Amino acid sequence: MENGVKDAAEVFKALGDATRLKILKEIAVNGNNLCVMAVAQRLGISQPAVSQHLKVLKNAGLVEAEKQGFHMHYQIIEGCMDRFGIATEAFLQSIGVDIDPEGKCEKADHPEDCEG
Repeated sequence: MENGVKDAAEVFKALGDATRLKILKEIAVNGNNLCVMAVAQRLGISQPAVSQHLKVLKNAGLVEAEKQGFHMHYQIIEGCMDRFGIATEAFLQSIGVDIDPEGKCEKADHPEDCEG
């Protein structure tokens, strides 16, 4: 029971930051596969800041990373909110996500730099 409370606290703490919610939204609306540079450029924040936010989201079990070429690509873990009785897709829709399953990773100026 105590572990469940700790897990929930970590997830909800991660979701309690507007920038992290924006990062989740960017990942979801862009095909659930986005590199750090693309997120940084889309949100107008530094790469190190995005990396730190992604670390929190990853530690909370909300996103996972995969190295593709020289870049880390992030995707939302399917069903990550289900363990709390919250449908992940419904949660994403509540923050304005219309999921595009055909989306691709793009880096604003150089899409080829994000390709694996």
